[in-house]
Amino acid sequence: MITDTDLIEIKPRQPLTTATADHAQSGLPLPKPARVRMFSPEEWEEFIEEWATSLGCAYVKVRRFGGSGDMGVDIGGFTEESLFRGIWDNHQCKHYDHPLRPSDIWVELGKVVYYSHLGEYTPPRSYFFACPQGIGTTLEKLLGDPEKLKQGLRDSWGRYCLKGITDKCEVPLIGDLLTHFETFPFSIFSSKSLLELIDGHSRTIYHSVRFGGGLRPRPAVPVPPTDPHPEESRYIRQLFDAYGDHLGTPIGSTGDLTAYPELSQDFLRQRERFYHAESLKNFARDTVPDGIFAALQNEIFYGVIDLCEDAHASGFYRMKATMAQAAQVAVTSNPLALATKTQDRQGICHQLANEDRLNWVPGNG
Repeated sequence: MITDTDLIEIKPRQPLTTATADHAQSGLPLPKPARVRMFSPEEWEEFIEEWATSLGCAYVKVRRFGGSGDMGVDIGGFTEESLFRGIWDNHQCKHYDHPLRPSDIWVELGKVVYYSHLGEYTPPRSYFFACPQGIGTTLEKLLGDPEKLKQGLRDSWGRYCLKGITDKCEVPLIGDLLTHFETFPFSIFSSKSLLELIDGHSRTIYHSVRFGGGLRPRPAVPVPPTDPHPEESRYIRQLFDAYGDHLGTPIGSTGDLTAYPELSQDFLRQRERFYHAESLKNFARDTVPDGIFAALQNEIFYGVIDLCEDAHASGFYRMKATMAQAAQVAVTSNPLALATKTQDRQGICHQLANEDRLNWVPGNG
């Protein structure tokens, strides 16, 4: 008979993290490995393409095999321009709905043995397997024992490789192929865990958009050099035109501003704003996918263009009014929003002036 002593009071475990407003809105965050395990085949392909960009620092070239027959090659990392004739590594990253098993890889091993025997490529220096569900225990043990892996492939050749390597012919393990098989370096085969893939992905520009968690800290903004760089020439010319329009006298250089201390100070502030925007542009290049900073520039453009094109007493007042408007433009929908400061939004106006998308004195070329 069930008694009171058989019944245990329900006491939920104390959360490991402090509850926040985000938790109340969206629930506890799902760990990244758990997210990857839930990826569809298409999402896995996208994730692997993004992750592969993290390999660029280790290789001269990184390429995904795009031929009709993969020949056992998925993502190749090449240390030399000679590609397959030099030292290279292969990363086999296929989508399975289960942890990778020996039966999933026998044909892949067979392809590498066969096509390296044919001279399509030299055997890779390293060959890594990866899968969204990870590597099964049995396979992981085999990958750690090259002799057992070799014997397993030999025993499985007839079932998986004889007709599975190519649909053009059968590939029996005999003759010269068997000789090549016997000397093949099976120690090249190993695996990459989900944590290793995620760590590599975290160093790409795609990580924050795919997994969230915010952007990394933004570096300090450099102080504008005393002598402007050539890439500043157009927006500075526009500033000089705006000052000249305001004063009623041409301004051709910073020397012409020495008699006008307020405008000299304004000129320094505008350059600081431009360098803020350039810093944000470089930060975006290294942290988010292409096109996001351009989208931010467009948001600023459409937020200020109507006011910029209104009638103003002078080009200087047009520029000042546009700067004030830019400071008010909300960019909350852009992934760079939390990294964007008022000076950035205002400096983007000078980037737009550099491209003549904004003009402080319309008609001046």
